[in-house]
Amino acid sequence: MQNRIVEIATDDVHLSLFRGFVKLTRTGEEIGRVGLPEIGALIIRGYGASVSLNLAARLAEENIPLILCGPDQNPASVVWPVSGHHSQGHVIEAQAALKQPRKKRLWQALIKAKILAQAQALAAEGEVAADLFEIAERVRSGDPDNQEAFAARRYWPRMMGRLQDNFRRDTSGSGINGWLNYGYAVLRAGAARSILAAGLHPSLSINHISRGESLRLASDIMEPFRPWVDLTVRRLVLNSDADDFSGLEPHQKSAIVRVLSLDLQGSYGASPLQVCLDRLCQSLVGLCLGERRTLELPTGLSHIENRETV
Repeated sequence: MQNRIVEIATDDVHLSLFRGFVKLTRTGEEIGRVGLPEIGALIIRGYGASVSLNLAARLAEENIPLILCGPDQNPASVVWPVSGHHSQGHVIEAQAALKQPRKKRLWQALIKAKILAQAQALAAEGEVAADLFEIAERVRSGDPDNQEAFAARRYWPRMMGRLQDNFRRDTSGSGINGWLNYGYAVLRAGAARSILAAGLHPSLSINHISRGESLRLASDIMEPFRPWVDLTVRRLVLNSDADDFSGLEPHQKSAIVRVLSLDLQGSYGASPLQVCLDRLCQSLVGLCLGERRTLELPTGLSHIENRETV
């Protein structure tokens, strides 16, 4: 599987299964095909889009999450296989049995990695980052002092403040915030694929407790990777001729989707971000089962990516 995140944003498209392909038709005419082995997750955004039962069942058999978005373009539902991973029941039981002290230490590791990534993303753009490296070292178990928020107050003005006056991160906002929302949706889809492949349950979180969210674990494990979406969006904005940033052009969406292919450094050397998500989830399984003590987290962008712009 090549972990390609496929998004259907065109209105009134019907998706069906055809000889190992996802076939797209509109008003009875075929407009495209995507091979199932290429797909890591399928996101449906288009109004009036429909999916055949055969295709939905086959996606479940192949452990490919099907993510359905609502009118606000945020994920409203995920079609999740009821079986697939060979030891899923055993893993989920161990996941559910995690004690709060262990969860707090896991959250500490995730938030420390996130703030370090924020610092690295700023440094890659020539922005001041030394204080964020220091903040990352102050994160304690469970982050009781909310160093995450403290770092964010310093991070966002430097990452986006030069692009938009008085920028504030707002999940319901438009403009650059809309671009970030799109990137985080792609990242969430990649995280969902990794969770599914590892046999974990997406609702059994480490820290996120929203009652209305079925992908709480995805919200947890994607935290250390958010800054690479931010960096990609910043570079796209800098290279854009648009004035209002009200929407994304197809080439800009493609560039954001390629975040999952960014090479990150880790204990295995340079690996694509999606592979790092896979390894993070697999390490979480090991922790749940008592087979390891730490999460497998990336340490930053590869040297090549650090010099490139989107």
